[in-house]
Amino acid sequence: MSATGSFKFAVFTASLPEWTPEEAVGKLAEQGWDGIEWRIVDQQPPAGASGFWQGNKCTWPLTTFTEDVPRIKEITEKAGLGIPSLGAYARCDEIENVERLMQGAAALGVTQMRVPVGKPGPEGYNAAFAQRRKEYRRVAELAEQYGVKALIELHHQSLTSSASSAARFVEGFDPRHVGVIHDIGNMLQEGYEYDPWSLEILGEHLAHVHVKNAAPVATPVEGADRTDWKWGWAPMRHGVGNLPRLFAALREHGYSGWVSVEDFSTEVPLEERVRDNLAYLKEIAG
Repeated sequence: MSATGSFKFAVFTASLPEWTPEEAVGKLAEQGWDGIEWRIVDQQPPAGASGFWQGNKCTWPLTTFTEDVPRIKEITEKAGLGIPSLGAYARCDEIENVERLMQGAAALGVTQMRVPVGKPGPEGYNAAFAQRRKEYRRVAELAEQYGVKALIELHHQSLTSSASSAARFVEGFDPRHVGVIHDIGNMLQEGYEYDPWSLEILGEHLAHVHVKNAAPVATPVEGADRTDWKWGWAPMRHGVGNLPRLFAALREHGYSGWVSVEDFSTEVPLEERVRDNLAYLKEIAG
């Protein structure tokens, strides 16, 4: 087991597009990881090589998820891995799919899963925020019914890009049934708040942690004397996010739980990248 101190380490399979589920559990177990966070979604057919978001081989279809549960359970347990959470994509306004996922999670023995809140539409931020909170009441009821906590992720270009916005969203919800995923990589792009304060803001709703890293990329504007900047994913060791400071803050906050890696950088081949990420986590987790 790779657990360092109070942390256990897993990999979100969105970041393992080249591996089949069987290959993924075998390689993660061999490298010494504690768990695997399965990606569950009906994805688009591959348009070429396997990618993070399309043609990802390490993804279970939502449509057949409940039927696939016995196989998922068998290969995961055989590898000696835990499942900290499900990386699901059904939003809180897709309640039938949310319930299907919770049924499958309960059968797998998984105690939490992501239920995104989405982004504002033409109605605007405030109206969408109020409507998604209203819908999340039903999600919370299902979470209590199935014993599977619903998790809102801090994610750029969503209603909950910052700890402060997420805390406002979950206000009044029971933290036993509704929690928040802290994600420093997403927060770098939008919604970053100083690590210790972001954890304090989330308080008892902090339920899970994702880690990845990012860095700004400059693009000269053709025909103009200026530069555009956008965020690109970076290796865990070399992005803007100060991961040693984040882990120090997690320890100070008293967080004892899972940390899942979703590294979308591509500079290093996948197997080498995944192996080095675990080495780095052990180095900084203390």
